[in-house]
Amino acid sequence: MQSIAVVGISAKKDRPSNYVSMYMKSQGYRIIPVNPNEEIILNEKCYPDLLEIPNKVEIINVFRKSEYVVPIIRDAIKIRAKAVWLQDGIISEEASIIAKEAGLLFIMDDCMLRRHNQFY
Repeated sequence: MQSIAVVGISAKKDRPSNYVSMYMKSQGYRIIPVNPNEEIILNEKCYPDLLEIPNKVEIINVFRKSEYVVPIIRDAIKIRAKAVWLQDGIISEEASIIAKEAGLLFIMDDCMLRRHNQFY
């Protein structure tokens, strides 16, 4: 089962980070919430940051403001993630360069749920 670490996930069900993650979980992905202010989201243990996750993570899905993305990319490289996905409205050219130089698949300013629905 592929795992998706969701950085900036909210416990509020009406937030895009929550319902996109809930949808991806319903499609068979393992969701790993990353939010230092929560303990459990979507019945999964929350981690304060990517470096604290004990398991392998394939995809990082980011729901944080653009100015916070570069450190997330650096942590994604450290944990050897395969891909980083920045949701709608999240744009960082610097993060794009860093990610691509490290060999990460990098998607910016797009919705994972929308793309998943389009192809599956």
